[in-house]
Amino acid sequence: MQQVRTRFAPSPTGFMHLGGLRSALYTYLYARKNDGAFVLRIEDTDQQRYVEGAVEAIYRSLRMAGLNWDEGPDVGGDYGPYIQSQRKDMYLPYAQELVKKGKAYYCFCTKERLDGLRAQYEARGETFKYDKHCAHLCADEVQTRLGAGEPYVIRQNVPDHSQADFDDVLFGHIAVDTDTLDDMILIKSDGMPTYNFANVVDDHTMGITHVMRGSEYLSSTPKYNLLYDAFGWQRPVYIHMSPIMADAHRKLSKRHGDPSFEDLLNQGYLKEAIVNYIALLGWSPGDDREFFTLDEMVQAFDLKGLSKSPAVFDPLKLRHFNFTYLQRMDVDAFEAAMLPWIADAIDTTRFDTRRLAELLQPRCEVFSELAPKLGFLSEMPDYDTALFANKRMKTDAVSALTVLDELMPLLAAVPVWSEDALHDAVTAYIAGQGCKNGYVLWPLRIALSGWENTPAGAFEIAGLLGRQETLSRLGRSAAKLRAAL
Repeated sequence: MQQVRTRFAPSPTGFMHLGGLRSALYTYLYARKNDGAFVLRIEDTDQQRYVEGAVEAIYRSLRMAGLNWDEGPDVGGDYGPYIQSQRKDMYLPYAQELVKKGKAYYCFCTKERLDGLRAQYEARGETFKYDKHCAHLCADEVQTRLGAGEPYVIRQNVPDHSQADFDDVLFGHIAVDTDTLDDMILIKSDGMPTYNFANVVDDHTMGITHVMRGSEYLSSTPKYNLLYDAFGWQRPVYIHMSPIMADAHRKLSKRHGDPSFEDLLNQGYLKEAIVNYIALLGWSPGDDREFFTLDEMVQAFDLKGLSKSPAVFDPLKLRHFNFTYLQRMDVDAFEAAMLPWIADAIDTTRFDTRRLAELLQPRCEVFSELAPKLGFLSEMPDYDTALFANKRMKTDAVSALTVLDELMPLLAAVPVWSEDALHDAVTAYIAGQGCKNGYVLWPLRIALSGWENTPAGAFEIAGLLGRQETLSRLGRSAAKLRAAL
């Protein structure tokens, strides 16, 4: 049996968007499931849209996602080069072969003629279609004009009054009337191939057996297959995948502010959670499972699980996936992953980051939300004493000052500074006062943090701050209350 060979062929026009990541993922999974080869090819025929650094961004995103390729620009292989601009010299001979077969022709039409023709179509409210003007030039005229150095393109010669059809794994049999197809350009005037032509030549010469791509290419595939047939080449198996939508009306798009893969990583999402979630946008494993490692996805992946219906990207669902992944991490792993995200907010050498990880992990959905929750640890903010008033806790500035004045000597006398010792001392005080916990713990936490909402309680905050800083903050807060009364 022929080895399965799939390819992911992005254009270097920006960062990896989520639709591209999913296409790469499915292509990778299918190759791995079938012991095949996963090929990376960079399609950069449109040099005007080339973005500096985009190729490196593609490499980086795929590697972070765990999608390692068997052949590609940076790893080599038997079918290179794997960057289209480096294959430029191979395309013209293939186009010339089609010319000899009558399946393509030289076109010398000027921009002015084409603009005029396009205007006529627009005036009639019709889609532009080249009129085959140059398809009828005799061979001698063509050679004369080529010899004179006249600029030209090579166009596909789509047959009239015929059908172009193909079979797609998801969408079934598709047939189109060739009279609706334009004679697309194969070789541009600068000698570069068009995306559509290079795509076909590269897939064939690289031995690609299965083409997995977005369903937006369904309309182009009939023209591709006319080229396959003209050359006498075997067509690949087509799997056109439904798009990922931002909502019911539009596709995900960077232009509309939708995040790329790296955007999500920079927002504090785990790469494993993103890949897992993206896998389920258009594919079902056939059971109730939601959480998969990459290896488990390979084992579960089947084309029968792909859906023709568009999938909607749900940011809340992604947050749920990320939260679940974070909660499944052991504390050491969470601490290590957390540290880069909080390093700008606090001096991590001052605090017990292991304890901080234990406190933050149950509350963390994405890492980027951690730093803003920790600013009070580094420096006591300038806060309004109105925070001490809480109707539910039945506290006010007067009662808060009394509590702080009585707690300071009590806490100063605690022999061993630990959360447990602080808890025991304060709860004994509460019992002696005959009051509710909140009556004491609310003003204590406000006095230590200056924040209404904190990611930890009073004992945990005091434990992190240490004896000296805790007593200092209590003293300053008590003085602030006296000055306000």
